[in-house]
Amino acid sequence: MNVSGKSILITGCSSGIGYDAAHTLAKRGWRVFATCRKEADCARLRADGLESFILDHADEASMEAAMAEVLDRTGGTLDALFNNGAFATPGAVEDLPTDALRAIFETNFFGYHHMTRLALPVMRAQGHGRVINNSSVLGFAAMPWRGAYVSTKFALEGLTDTLRLEMRGQPIDIILIEPGPITTKIRENAQPHFERWIDWENSPRRGLYTKLRERLYDDSGTLDTFELPASAVTDKLIHALESSNPKPRYYVTTATRIAGIGRRLLSTRIGDRFTPKG
Repeated sequence: MNVSGKSILITGCSSGIGYDAAHTLAKRGWRVFATCRKEADCARLRADGLESFILDHADEASMEAAMAEVLDRTGGTLDALFNNGAFATPGAVEDLPTDALRAIFETNFFGYHHMTRLALPVMRAQGHGRVINNSSVLGFAAMPWRGAYVSTKFALEGLTDTLRLEMRGQPIDIILIEPGPITTKIRENAQPHFERWIDWENSPRRGLYTKLRERLYDDSGTLDTFELPASAVTDKLIHALESSNPKPRYYVTTATRIAGIGRRLLSTRIGDRFTPKG
């Protein structure tokens, strides 16, 4: 596939998966629009030679302005959209205020939906396109203390699968990427959300939060089991973008593959026994 000049809009490029994807694809000849929520991060990416401007998944006006900017720069075309920006709000489900769920769904789910709806008319008019949603192993396998993030990713998987079925027969591919543990700033970025929403000191699970907070604020650099660098996701993204016959979903990391096999073969009760406690 000749990618020279092909365009892709990527969300959540300030660090981690989006950052690696933006730089790697640009080196491969893609015209990358690397977006972030904050102008300071956009300025840093522009200094790296990328085209970057603000896009906030929790702000419809911001998303619409970003798409308009892309179309103005390309003359009205967009070959691919990689919905990637997301965050986590750790905590037990019973300790999550409903407003905390509303806030995380705005970014991790509704933002993906809105960006997709902005991209599809463009792709339909030009006769081709690919929408790639970055999900997670937690999009099909739940884990304790991650209920807010898990619920957004489960919802994203259902929405993406439905859209893929609805787009059959049209020249637009709808694709999921499902990473396991990846080296990113997700824990660091989750800290203010935990502090804002979780009243852990008055929780009936207060004692159990000790371990959770140790992991959340751990800055030792210790890797999780099976953790891979962000480039592992980019490798799958490249195949999803450049293959003539892309897969509908891509597992990333051994943890994701194990979870996928377990979900297919094990009963719910047995699967629960093998699920880590936190």
